[in-house]
Amino acid sequence: MRRVSFSRKIFVVINTIFLVSLALLCVLPLINLLAISFSGKAAANSGIVTFWPVDPTILAYQKTLQNSNFVRSLEISFARTILGTLLSMFVITTAGYALSKDFRGRTPLMWFFVFTMLFGGGLIPSYMVNTSLGLKNNFLVYILPGAFSCYNLILIMNFFRSIPKALEEAALIDGASFFDVLLKIFLPLSKAGLATVALFTMVGHWNEWFTGILYMSDTKNYPLASFLQVIVVQGNQQDLALDPTSAAAMSERTIKASQIFIGVLPILLVYPFLQKYFVKGMIVGAVKE
Repeated sequence: MRRVSFSRKIFVVINTIFLVSLALLCVLPLINLLAISFSGKAAANSGIVTFWPVDPTILAYQKTLQNSNFVRSLEISFARTILGTLLSMFVITTAGYALSKDFRGRTPLMWFFVFTMLFGGGLIPSYMVNTSLGLKNNFLVYILPGAFSCYNLILIMNFFRSIPKALEEAALIDGASFFDVLLKIFLPLSKAGLATVALFTMVGHWNEWFTGILYMSDTKNYPLASFLQVIVVQGNQQDLALDPTSAAAMSERTIKASQIFIGVLPILLVYPFLQKYFVKGMIVGAVKE
């Protein structure tokens, strides 16, 4: 049995301490937020809550889920994230599959896409284009402008190009169409890349707040990220709508903590199901030569 050197052991210990500390820096603020959301008014306002609720209560979550504006913004965020991710993945996978092939004019076309990553028109031209297309106060403004991402396209295209051509050639010889090859060969063998890009797209849609504030005149049409940005960052208390009875039992801080935690929860629930694809090989054992 090979003996591990002393310097190697020291490195492992230091590396473990560093990674555990980094993980705690990410997790502990979320635990503190959860504890505040379940704490009583006096404890939350005095700042004595750490990682365990003080004077536990669920009034904050009851009040949050009774807030029609919050529930509506949550529904809009779910609809935006699901539809936006599906549309984006459809556009990216079909374009990535086409660009993974060698054909005349592919290089200029790729440089055209890459150019959009380096240079953009800016906020004002984008606003003028989107409003001229009728996307002002339109739910589609959350989905259509960001449906295509050149960065994600390049990721998916590289995954497709790494798949052996022998698989595609064999399928085409057997009579499969290009769509059959994409659906039955490329997509199953690219689960790792697709899951990664899908997660990036989902998180992007869920956390994006500026579009709602820019294009929606009515706050009732805000997604959850825009709703939280208004009440937490800008300090607008109108949407909290604390009645006298509720205000005597809980603080604005517990309300905000409960709303933020509910906003984070969906991503926390989805991430573990996609994480396994991050470290999983794409085409292990797919071809034997």
